[in-house]
Amino acid sequence: MKKLAFLLIGFAGFIVACQSNKTEQNANDAVALDTNVQAGTQQFCYSYIKDKDTATLKVMTSGNITTGELRYNLYEKDKNNGIVEGELHGDTLLAEYTFNSEGKESVRQVAFLKKGDQLLEGFGDVVEGKNGKMMFKDTSKLTFGQSIVFTKVDCQ
Repeated sequence: MKKLAFLLIGFAGFIVACQSNKTEQNANDAVALDTNVQAGTQQFCYSYIKDKDTATLKVMTSGNITTGELRYNLYEKDKNNGIVEGELHGDTLLAEYTFNSEGKESVRQVAFLKKGDQLLEGFGDVVEGKNGKMMFKDTSKLTFGQSIVFTKVDCQ
């Protein structure tokens, strides 16, 4: 009887050890997966400073999907800041900018052209789209670099 009890305790210990090892392996696999997702993501920061005007753009890019934070502080204009979500098409980022200004949330399309270490903001005719979103009338007719040019900076 004692032999049977020791055998059952030993067997139970073996099963617990195997399960513990399996749980540890699953945790290691999850960490490896998380590291791979982060490894494919790149972060870039840009700044614009001219006279009393400033703007910052911090973006995370994974493949052609880009998200980030955009802040404008233009002299004698309302400050606004918000979230940028869009896609990179070659060297051009087309995104929606959801921002708050004077306590009101708005959405407008933004475009940036990458040239070396700079992002040139695009401007053009806009129309009001669905749900009040301001969208470019024709993205092929945008002009870049006429007003705001962001320069790459170290991320803080």
